[in-house]
Amino acid sequence: MITSVNSNMSALQAFSKQMAVSANNVANALSDDFKKNHAINTEGENGQVQTTITNINTPGPLVDDPLSTTGELKKSSNTDIAEEMVNQIIASQGYKANTKVIKTYEETIGSLIDLIG
Repeated sequence: MITSVNSNMSALQAFSKQMAVSANNVANALSDDFKKNHAINTEGENGQVQTTITNINTPGPLVDDPLSTTGELKKSSNTDIAEEMVNQIIASQGYKANTKVIKTYEETIGSLIDLIG
């Protein structure tokens, strides 16, 4: 059972990293030429959850530059706010699920100690 809790703890850390990456993307969504990152959680050794963060180098859309006197377009961020909201919901729900498993484990251990003691 301890191995399960360790897996859940690593999952909490992984979902926290995933949320931080998404939050950074949202915070920089209006920054010119910002390239978003993507966090992917996968199963590692001994059931641990690992997060791989990759930079997504796709170009952002070209938009009017209000400061340009020549009418040039500028590259904006490649961050899609709707996609980031979905990523944040997934990370939040994953975090909640693993928190609930750990809480249930603690309650079960508490009940066993009460029965023994």
